[in-house]
Formats: sequence, structure tokens, C-alpha cells
Amino acid sequence: MANGPEVVTCGEAMLLLLAEPGIPLDRAVHFRRSVAGAESNVAAGLSRLGHAVRWLGRVGADPAGEAVLRELRADGVDVSQAVVDEHAPTGLLLRDSHPHRSIDVQYYRMGSAASRLTPDEIGPDALSGARMLHISGITPMLSPTAAAASRRLVELAREAGAKVSFDPNVRRKLGGAAQWAQTAGPLLREADLVLAGEDELELLTAQPADEAARELLDGGTQEVVIKRADHSATVVTADGRWQQSPHSVPLVDPIGAGDGFAAGYLSARLRGLSEPRALAEAACVASLVVQAASDTDGLPSAVARDRALAELVTGSDGVHR
Repeated sequence: MANGPEVVTCGEAMLLLLAEPGIPLDRAVHFRRSVAGAESNVAAGLSRLGHAVRWLGRVGADPAGEAVLRELRADGVDVSQAVVDEHAPTGLLLRDSHPHRSIDVQYYRMGSAASRLTPDEIGPDALSGARMLHISGITPMLSPTAAAASRRLVELAREAGAKVSFDPNVRRKLGGAAQWAQTAGPLLREADLVLAGEDELELLTAQPADEAARELLDGGTQEVVIKRADHSATVVTADGRWQQSPHSVPLVDPIGAGDGFAAGYLSARLRGLSEPRALAEAACVASLVVQAASDTDGLPSAVARDRALAELVTGSDGVHR
């Protein structure tokens, strides 16, 4: 990454302990270790799709932190500016995995290294040369200092001429509706590109999703992607409106679909592709993610994405011989 990253993400990366498929969390005995985190998932996804990506964040000086950084490096993500905290642990996430019933997710992040992120730890060159900053609402909800760091990143993005991409990624365990609106709402309105569920737009703006999208565009946002409850998606810009239907694929684990969708959409737009094509690639990447167990197992390479998209569109033979 001699010329710097194309995309910078910043957020919480956690060690994931994933229970054996189909077993409720309270009955699970065998767990598989992995890495999870909205922004780190998107970073890994974009890197696999061929983009130069830097992840900013904090981990503990512990085996979990070592595993997080090692996994991100293995995906080609630049973690050279990540902070290793000698006094706070890496966050831990436990969950089970069911394709057709509710998933139990338990977070152990109180006092974690990620929650201690401060604006002072965001270097002035963190976004140097970057074309895009991608953040979510999770990080600012971790602590007041992490919220300040998120605002600092947006300021640096403006100075660097980078676009700001924002995914609310609302997690109710982090706070109530009012707190989310107060903390994540301003970042939503600062973004050039918004990727949000229709329920998230309604929560953060107190109005229907389509009205919220129009208001955001009037306020300076360039494009708003609305992820619908039926798994379809709509992108709205000043120039038009496009719709993408969901792909029918075998469901193994639904967690991580939104981050895969974001990686697919951002990759297409960074490559100068149209909004309809970006929606198609985003839906394709999301469909690959939900066919694998962990948050990141299904994230494809660019070649695998193109092959899968061709198969989804044409219904061709899915066996690559």
C-alpha cells in the first residue's frame, strides 16, 4: 500500500466465538473462532474484491487482539495504524447459528479497548490519499470519546477530499432510540453515501424511510441506499431511483449480509459502475455471505463475485469446472 489506501474504515473488531450450526447458544459445546465487526467486515470484503483498505481501531494486548490483527492482515487489510491497548481487553462476541430461527448474540464489550478510542489517536495522515471513509453507527455508540473520534474522521475526510459512507448498523443493545438518534443521526446527515435499513432510517429521522431519503438528498447526501424488510434494496439519488430484488439462495446464516452488501456496493461505485450495477453486485455479495457460517467466510474475490453474479442472472451451471 505504498500509495496509501483507497478506502479507510474505523470501528470495533471483536473476537467471534461461533457455536456449532443449529445448536442453541446455551447448549453449545463446540465453538469456532473467527473475527467480527461491522467496519472490519467491510474492510475485509473490499480488500478481497481488490481494493486497498486501511482499518483503524483498537484491540487489547491479548490473544484475541493478536487474532483480530492477524486475520485482517491475512485479508490484505492495512492495520499499521491500529492501536494495541495494554490495559483493556479486546471485545468478545458469542453467537449461535440458525438458518431459520432467531439467533442469540451476546456481546462482551464493556470497557473494551475499542470503546476507549479517542480523537487524539486518529493521526492527521490517517486518510491521506483515500477516496472514501466508511464508518457505522456502532463505533460512536460505544463511548463519548469514540463518538468524538468518529466526528474527527469525518472532518479529516472532508480535508482529504474523500467521500463519507455511513451505515447506521443499529444495535439495540447499545442504546435506545433517542440515544441512537442523538449520536448517530448527525453522522447520517454528514454522509455522502448512506447505506441503511428502512427501519434504521425511520429510527434516526422519525419519518418514513423514503421521506428520510429525500430529506437527506436535499441536505447534500449524494446517494441513499435503502435496504428493505423483504431483502430488496433501493438506491435514490438526485438523478433517479433504482430497485434490486433479492436473490433466492440457500440460507446458512443471515449474520453479516449487511456488511457484505456494503462491501459489494462500495466496490462497484469506487470502480465507477452505475447504481443499478452496484445494487446487483451488492446483492450478489450479500447472497454469498449468507450461504456461509461466519460473518466473513462467504466474502468473495472479484472473480468469484463476477462468476456468482453471472450464475444468478442467467441461471447457468453453478459448478466451476
